[in-house]
Amino acid sequence: MNYISSKAIIGNNVQIGRFAIIEDDVVIGDNCIIANNVVIKSGTKIASNVRIDDNTVIGKEPMRSVNSIFKDEKKLPPAIIKDECLIGAGVIIYAGCQIENKTLIADLAVVREDVTIGEKTIIGKGATIENFCKVGSNCKIQTNVYLTAYSEVEDYVFIGPCTVTSNDNFAARSKERFGKFKGVTIKKGGRIGAGATILPGKIIEEDGFVAAGSVVTKDVEKETIVAGNPAKALRKVPENQLLKNQ
Repeated sequence: MNYISSKAIIGNNVQIGRFAIIEDDVVIGDNCIIANNVVIKSGTKIASNVRIDDNTVIGKEPMRSVNSIFKDEKKLPPAIIKDECLIGAGVIIYAGCQIENKTLIADLAVVREDVTIGEKTIIGKGATIENFCKVGSNCKIQTNVYLTAYSEVEDYVFIGPCTVTSNDNFAARSKERFGKFKGVTIKKGGRIGAGATILPGKIIEEDGFVAAGSVVTKDVEKETIVAGNPAKALRKVPENQLLKNQ
């Protein structure tokens, strides 16, 4: 049996599976597919031709531990999912997120509050996009990527599987760290190989390339390949690999 609030607005030709919960003031556009056990929290806005697979939660409110660095209790705006998005099974998308047209969020991914994701981007299986992140359009963020809070990813970025980013140079020790958290920035066309680690505040400039398994401790210059631990400049990105030549 489903629970669909009388205050929800459901468009035409919407398919809803078993045991779905659609709360007050949810809006769902035309031709959507809502699978089994999906929970859509109050106020969430879902446009047309969206598919949401089994056991996914849209619009979840964050929890705060007593030790959390995030102390604000502001009321988050509803989650917004635009036209033709595909949302996999077991995904959690928090309130305060906006996901643009034709983006795919794969199975078991988590998208935290205060996140924006551009159009035609892929968020891979099991990836985590932490709060206060901005992800551009036409990006590919692969399986099990961890994108730390306060990060910015511009358009046409590739981040290989199991890449890890960080934002705390103090590793949770000393009061000095408060107010100094800084995520990573990956500029347009930047690419990160599988299993790389990027330290807090580092910038990968346009078309920068981080080789697989590298540890990035310094900013990566434009159109430069870096490799190693710590990562060092290896050579320029080949001309035929630059984004402008694709």
